[in-house]
Amino acid sequence: MKRNELKWALAILIILVLAYTLPYTVFTDVTKWYGSFLVWTVLALITIIINYFLTKDWGK
Repeated sequence: MKRNELKWALAILIILVLAYTLPYTVFTDVTKWYGSFLVWTVLALITIIINYFLTKDWGK
């Protein structure tokens, strides 16, 4: 694995950990469902963007 790919993989791992921890720690007092849903949506979009940059040079 290249150093650049390792950097992106670690970023995705951090996002994955945040997706599990934020709703149960920081947003514990948010009683509406859309608090967690908004966090998961934003983190998913960031992950999709990271995957694009990670895989855009694979065909070359």
